[in-house]
Amino acid sequence: MRPLDLSKVCEYVNSNIMHFHQRRIASLEELRLNRLLTKNPYLFKAKNIATAGGLIESLLEAFLSSSEEKHFGDFLEGLAVFVAGETCGGHKSAAQGVDLEFVNRNTHYVVSIKSGPNWGNSSQHKKLAQDLRDAVIRVQQSRTALRVQPVLGICYGKTRTSYVKDGYLKVVGQNLWYLISENEDLYTDIIEPIGYRAKEHNETFYTERGRVVNRFTKQFIESFCDSSGAIDWARLVEFNSGNYDLDKFLS
Repeated sequence: MRPLDLSKVCEYVNSNIMHFHQRRIASLEELRLNRLLTKNPYLFKAKNIATAGGLIESLLEAFLSSSEEKHFGDFLEGLAVFVAGETCGGHKSAAQGVDLEFVNRNTHYVVSIKSGPNWGNSSQHKKLAQDLRDAVIRVQQSRTALRVQPVLGICYGKTRTSYVKDGYLKVVGQNLWYLISENEDLYTDIIEPIGYRAKEHNETFYTERGRVVNRFTKQFIESFCDSSGAIDWARLVEFNSGNYDLDKFLS
């Protein structure tokens, strides 16, 4: 494995972290109130939210949290592929469910990358295991003499490395970044460049976020508040979940 040039990593991060911030802003610009109101209204009523602005803020926070996790996961996946490309000629995999393939120490690694440890339900975990098994078979059929190792790589967390019952190696946090670079400090080396121009990007983001909150609050008051200004929860729940047609299916 070739030594990793950290200046190239910083250059990659500085260039590509901007795409993450651009996608954050784009997700706000493309968002519509109707989509935001698909979130669970019962949850927010149980939290005793009484103002339209407070409800919009809470709904938007829930939406952005899941959206940003996905966007940043894509960035980390790309960074891992870049690092493996620099150290051992790794590349983005074409196999379903597999993000990275690389060869090191006579082993062909097929890696599915997740940004964090809390991902997926049981069905998605089973699908991942099958995708990794299929990828191993494909590599073995190419008549390579190399050992093939399937890996679930998780970009952050302290879970210890282990073989799981489905047959793949689970590698988390510092260990993942070491696997693709053989640099024990890489997981901390990348934190500074990830913050490149973060203040500037966040100022732009929060300006747009403020516009969205104000615009959606106005629309929400017009559609889902009564004449006294109180949230009409029944009307909101009807909008969110009203779809009665079961009578057509019952004898």
